[in-house]
Amino acid sequence: MKLEEVIQLSREVLGIPSDYRIGIVPGSDTGAIEMALWSMLGARGVDVLAWESFGKEWVTDITKQLKLTDVNVYEAPYGELPNLSRADSTRDIVFTWNGTTSGVRIPNGDWISETREGLTFCDATSAVFAMEVPWSLLDVVTWSWQKVLGGEGAHGMIVLSPRAVERLTSYKAPRPLPKIFRLTKGTELIEGIFSGETINTPSMLAVEDALDGLRWAKSIGGLEQLIARSQANLKAISDWQQTSSWAAFLATDPATRSSTSICLVVNDPEFVQWDSKKQTAFLKSMTGMIEKEGAGFDIASYRDAPAGLRIWGGATVETSDIKLLLEWLDYAFSTTKSSMLNA
Repeated sequence: MKLEEVIQLSREVLGIPSDYRIGIVPGSDTGAIEMALWSMLGARGVDVLAWESFGKEWVTDITKQLKLTDVNVYEAPYGELPNLSRADSTRDIVFTWNGTTSGVRIPNGDWISETREGLTFCDATSAVFAMEVPWSLLDVVTWSWQKVLGGEGAHGMIVLSPRAVERLTSYKAPRPLPKIFRLTKGTELIEGIFSGETINTPSMLAVEDALDGLRWAKSIGGLEQLIARSQANLKAISDWQQTSSWAAFLATDPATRSSTSICLVVNDPEFVQWDSKKQTAFLKSMTGMIEKEGAGFDIASYRDAPAGLRIWGGATVETSDIKLLLEWLDYAFSTTKSSMLNA
């Protein structure tokens, strides 16, 4: 069965423990994480960590949609991490592993207690397949096929620890749940979700694409090689940035720099003196030039993030292509700057 093969290969490539359940659910990573939040939160207090747009969306879910009252929100601006040590292991903790729109990642799981009482909910959609994920410290993990595998984003993956399953089967959320959010029937887990059955009709083209990516990942050496490929992409950009006269990382701490969603800002002295409207026009012209030449697509920063560039460095990207893009970035920057100064 194709869906079951996706589950089995995901477990094998990512090293997911045998007693963790893996399911395929609708709605990409968003559907997967929201399914978990709506189904399980409310049993105890919640600490939410957010430092970019998607993490802030989960804050909105928890405080304004679920309207939970016992909530602590720890936020940080783009380019930084909140103080992770403030998260309380007696409470549920919700966070992203890698900030897709900020290029800031959690460096490790040392801040998560092995003897925690609450559950950890981790949106890992731009982290898995490119970064080490400490499964024993995570109770709910979600991602989509869209990010590091480079596939379609229609379907989400959800991984549940035995502790998460216990929460699902012992706690009844005090809210109505739409059909696509239901992981239990009565007090029983819907086991079919974790054996290849789905809540909605899946796209088999997307499934075949996911299988192709997983088989490729296994063929090149699995997770170790996937991480190495992504790290090589980050290193290429880091080496270039060290000699750049105009580009800097949005994440100032090297330990927190993402190797997948690599975010840059322009620190050229003249650029930083321009107003935001002129900066936006400059970047639009610069990225438009690169796109027109077919050298890079969708490399502008996310709409809610500081003005700059976002380069995808996941494992499916060749480092040689990253290096070619960097040459184009220098050319497009100098050309656009000269054009605007002489206008």
